[in-house]
Parts: sequence; structure tokens; C-alpha cells
Amino acid sequence: MFTNEEKEAIYKVIFTRRDVRSFLPDPVPEEAVKRIIKAAHHAPSVGFMQPWNFILIESEEIKDRLAWAAEKERRALAIHYEDDGRSTKFLDLKIEGLKEAPLTICVTCDPSRGGSHVLGRNSIPETDMMSTACAIQNMWLASCAEGLAMGWVSFYKKSDVRDILEIPPHIDPVALLSIGYTDVYPKNPILETAKWRKREELDRLLFHNKWSL
Repeated sequence: MFTNEEKEAIYKVIFTRRDVRSFLPDPVPEEAVKRIIKAAHHAPSVGFMQPWNFILIESEEIKDRLAWAAEKERRALAIHYEDDGRSTKFLDLKIEGLKEAPLTICVTCDPSRGGSHVLGRNSIPETDMMSTACAIQNMWLASCAEGLAMGWVSFYKKSDVRDILEIPPHIDPVALLSIGYTDVYPKNPILETAKWRKREELDRLLFHNKWSL
């Protein structure tokens, strides 16, 4: 059982957590990083497959190369928003956090972890990726609780990241997560503030017993 204060703390972290793009150069305490990774490793995983690995990146050279890969893909993606006039707004979205943050963690997914027959994955192959996403969410919540900011860079060619980090071909580089301190912690999601999209009304997403409109 949890006390009311403990429950309130959990929900506060959930509702406070944000995707951050601006970081200070201050180093992240090693003990905090260990706690964040441990939180990720205690995420639920289908068939207890635990498909994740974590690459801790502090090298400025490697971070620069990852930022190049993200910038290249961002410019390639901008063309998709030219028709509705959002191309400039998309290019204005900040991704420099990859170079600013003192630490970036690449979270990977190994689809071979656990062998050919993992309980639950035979029916739904994507459960390895779902499990990795649970680990990432744990990292995000733990980082927020530690007073640290995290930014998820979600556009890059996987082949570029595999080459830069020397990741085997069968391993998926699921996320590049920049972690550090910040003096710009958004009250609302960045894309909501930029009027890219707004949060959906929960009542419209909630059905009972079966799908209905």
C-alpha cells in the first residue's frame, strides 16, 4: 500500500514530465544515472524477455555525429509538411539538445532476446518493442523525479545510428534520449505550446465494452 503523499508524488511526476530540448552543460551525477537505468531495467516485459540494452554516450564527437544524423532526417521530413504550410514551423523545432546534453542514452531492442519462442511474442511480435517502450517510460519518470530533463529524439535513419554506434544489424536502436539539467522546463508539451497539436479530450477516447463513436 502507498500513502496519499506517495500516490500524489507518482501522479505529480507523470503529469510534470516533459520532452525537453534545452540543456545545461552541468554533468549528471553517476548515481542518478544508475538509478535511472535500474528503473528502466525493472520495467515490465512480455515473457520477461527484457529486450533492452543501454548505450551511454558522453563523447562529444559521437554526439555530434548523432546530431548530424537527426538533422539530416529532420530536413528530409520537412517536405511532408510543405502542403499545409508547417514546414518552417517543423524546422524551427529545436533538436540541438543532442549536442547540448552531457549524456545521451541509446536504448535498443533485441528481438532475439529469449530465443525463438518467447511467451506472448509468438502471438504479437511487436511485444518486444512494447516492452522496450515501457523501459523508456520508466527512465523518463525516474529522470523527472531526479530533477533531470530528458529529450527523446525520434527522427533518424536507424542505419545511421547503427553505423555511428556500431550496433549489430539485428538490433533496433529505438530511442536516443538526451539527459541533463535544464533551466527551461516546459509547463506544457512543446508541440502543444508551438500549436502543432493539442491534447485530445479524454472523454472522446473512452469507450465502454466495445468500440463506439
